Amino acid sequence: MGHELLNGLASAEVKQILNLGTRRNVTAGTALFRLGDQADSLFLIERGRIKLTLPMRVRGGEENIFVEERSPGQAVGWSALIPPYRFTLTAIADLHDAEVIMLPRQALLQYFEANPAPAYKIALNLAVVIGHRLQLLQTMWLREVQRTVQVHSA
Repeated sequence: MGHELLNGLASAEVKQILNLGTRRNVTAGTALFRLGDQADSLFLIERGRIKLTLPMRVRGGEENIFVEERSPGQAVGWSALIPPYRFTLTAIADLHDAEVIMLPRQALLQYFEANPAPAYKIALNLAVVIGHRLQLLQTMWLREVQRTVQVHSA
C-alpha cells in the first residue's frame, strides 16, 4: 500500500522508513491520541478509519466536533514533526478496529538527518497534507461565519 507521506520515494527508502515503525492495533472507539497530548509519533494508517475531532465545550458539556476522517494510506499525528510537538486534534478509531504504523519522531529525525533527499520529499508531502487540513478548517470557519452573519442580519 502507498502512503501519502511516502509518495515519490524509492521502494528501498519506503522500506527503511517503515522499518523505523511498529504496528499498532487500535480498537474501535479508542483514542489513538488526544488534543494536547505530547506528539512523540506519527501514524500511517494501514487498515480502518481514524476520525479526527476537536473537543469543545458546548452548553456546559464537552462534545467532539468532527473535523475529518482519514483512511488507509493516509497519515495522522503529523504534529510529531511540528513544534511544539503537541497534538492539535483527537484521533479515534472509527466504527471498526484500525491498524497503524507508529513512527517515533526521534527515529524519523535521525533518518532525515542521514538521508536529506527522502526527507525533502516527505516534507513536501507533509506540506500537501497540512495544506489540505488548512483548506478544510477554512471552509468550516467560513460556513460558521456565514451562518453567524445570516443569524445577525435576520
